[in-house]
Amino acid sequence: MWTLYKKELLELVRDKKTLFFAIAMPLLIFPLLFGGIGIITAKQMQKAESEELKVAITRPLPMVTDAIRNASHLQLVTDAPLGDISAVIRSGKVDVVIKVPDDFDGKALKQSQWQVYFNDASALGAVMSRIGTALEPVENRLRQQYSDAAGIDETVRLALGEPIDLQKVSVADKRESIGERIGGFLPYILFFTCLMGAMMPAIDLGAGEKERGTLETLLLSPVPRTQLVLGKFLVVFTTAVLASLLSVFSFGFWGMLIGQHFAVDAIIKVFATIGVRDMLLVLLMLVPIAAIFASAMLSLSVYARSYKEAQNYMGMLNIPLIMPIVLAMLPGISLDAQWALVPITNVALAIKEILKGTVDYGLLGLILLSTAVIAALLISFCVYCFRQEKVLFR
Repeated sequence: MWTLYKKELLELVRDKKTLFFAIAMPLLIFPLLFGGIGIITAKQMQKAESEELKVAITRPLPMVTDAIRNASHLQLVTDAPLGDISAVIRSGKVDVVIKVPDDFDGKALKQSQWQVYFNDASALGAVMSRIGTALEPVENRLRQQYSDAAGIDETVRLALGEPIDLQKVSVADKRESIGERIGGFLPYILFFTCLMGAMMPAIDLGAGEKERGTLETLLLSPVPRTQLVLGKFLVVFTTAVLASLLSVFSFGFWGMLIGQHFAVDAIIKVFATIGVRDMLLVLLMLVPIAAIFASAMLSLSVYARSYKEAQNYMGMLNIPLIMPIVLAMLPGISLDAQWALVPITNVALAIKEILKGTVDYGLLGLILLSTAVIAALLISFCVYCFRQEKVLFR
């Protein structure tokens, strides 16, 4: 068995395609891809919020025009024809039109409704909040005028405007908050790289052997079939674990590099709270997942008639992979004794708890045990398939 393991592993190392999926993707491509998307998204959001908006006002009252002029990233347009507001916005002459009612004089003690016209389907960033922030001095001035006219002091005015002032006080520490945010999508990336690390070797060692005609020669060797399939399983398991190891290492390395180089405070805070021990625990949780993926894929590869058929079967594994991770991301679902027995979801929840620093080691042991049992059952099924000639020679 170990001789076969060394032989198959050596052949895989010589295969550039396997090296690409097992090493290059988790180590370079995925981190650069997701990191690049994150940086571009952050910069585009910042650009959208700081983009200068051309604002026109139907009634250019001095206090309103002054507020728009004093606001950052807002340009007051005074020469735009506002007969057809929709047409002037679509023409690009202005981005936003504030329609002030004709009966507004700032003296009547009643609420005045203003309309803010803009193209909501365009890529303008947070128009309503930016206009609302710009008009805050106008609202504060009107509140003061109305309060003075009605003989209301500041304390009563605040009580009338907001009877209850709710203040958020979070009891979660910094690590727990950050772990909750990144603990949802990180298992998906790690599981996917683990899946890709097992996929190509499994296809090659099963369906690939059939197409090359080397499976019959291998079966004639004086080695029990159980040892043959276990040797192949160990090769696929090794590449899956290697992909997981590289994913965890790459996540830490690229995260710190991007955080320090681009001065992204959120990323720096994440890696300031997550230690090496946490990374090792995450890797430990990925080991039984790698065994599940390796045994399931090798079984499909042994069952498939050809290389292409094996690829089609394994492509369908993305659905049962994504759904358990989606469950772990739903609000209200947390790690307990029941969820610790749900395959894949339990590991995703455990990784989230590890990153939050609130992991229950008893539940962690239960997850490892239940996942190991499932992996053992799938390995037994893989051995059973390999021992059936009607499966091998379909």
